[in-house]
Amino acid sequence: MPTDPPTPRRILVTGVGANPGFGLTRSLTRLGHKVIAADANPLAPGLLLPDVVPQVIPLATDPDYPSIMVKVCRDLAVDAVVAGIENDIPPLVDMLPQLEADGVRLWLPDAESVRACIDKAAFHEVLTEHGIATPRTWRPEAIDQAPDRTELVVKPRRGHGAQNVHFVHRREHARFLCELVPEPVVQERVHGREFTADCLVDRAGRASVILRRRDLVKAGLAAVSTTFDDPTVRDLVIKTLAAVRARGVCCVQGFICDGAIVITELNVRIAGGFPLTEAAGADLVGQMVNGLFGLPVNHDCLTYRTGVFLTNYVETLAVGDVAELERTAAAKGSPS
Repeated sequence: MPTDPPTPRRILVTGVGANPGFGLTRSLTRLGHKVIAADANPLAPGLLLPDVVPQVIPLATDPDYPSIMVKVCRDLAVDAVVAGIENDIPPLVDMLPQLEADGVRLWLPDAESVRACIDKAAFHEVLTEHGIATPRTWRPEAIDQAPDRTELVVKPRRGHGAQNVHFVHRREHARFLCELVPEPVVQERVHGREFTADCLVDRAGRASVILRRRDLVKAGLAAVSTTFDDPTVRDLVIKTLAAVRARGVCCVQGFICDGAIVITELNVRIAGGFPLTEAAGADLVGQMVNGLFGLPVNHDCLTYRTGVFLTNYVETLAVGDVAELERTAAAKGSPS
């Protein structure tokens, strides 16, 4: 872990209603940074964390999102923006010149790399081109190419957080679900030991990888996980990062299936289960902040202990009056 205290920064984190943004907000606050906690839902739990500046922002699909984000960053003297949810990443990539002109830091891959990670059909194409094992994937119009008696997964092509994901055993069922799921793709279902790799790729392309088994998964989130090491898995993760030209903090997911390793996705954001990585000794968020502000990433601080476990549970963060909450949030969110 770092020996010197970090320079305090004002960092805006989006998507603080979900695990990645919520956990990142907590970690940044513990490191001494001032977090502007942003979400489109005024009751997002991250807005209620102590010592944050809560800020309600539009959905990333809102036409006013870019102008409002620029204004928020100016009014609140934001030093950097970190996306905690995939939806915010494409518009932030487009806004990069404007935000950087205002002195606001971002650390994201190029637009083509972002597209390859967010679009599951494109991700399949990139990995296949690089010879990396990934589930067979079909567009809805090509579903008849799926072999008989193959377990299938129907999911949104640009989805996240395990939303609108359905498992079926017959092509007919998958075809029906393609009428209901927004922008669907159909994939071969993979069984095996599921894992997540928390990754930090510096500006020169060097990557540190921390491996976690997803021992118990509920609603797409690892309820129980354990750190482990496997050189073959780590090497394939690094190959995947290079294939999509990843930069900054991200996470790779996959399965170990009878000795074979299959990569299923790469998220261009911190993972919801990253607190285990920090508990195991890796300074993931601290080194991410270093890279975000153009400082060297110390990969020696990203080593970790294996066999460390984490269990998650749901807790009640706050119960109260909505009107009072809105008044408090408005007061705390005023420019300072």
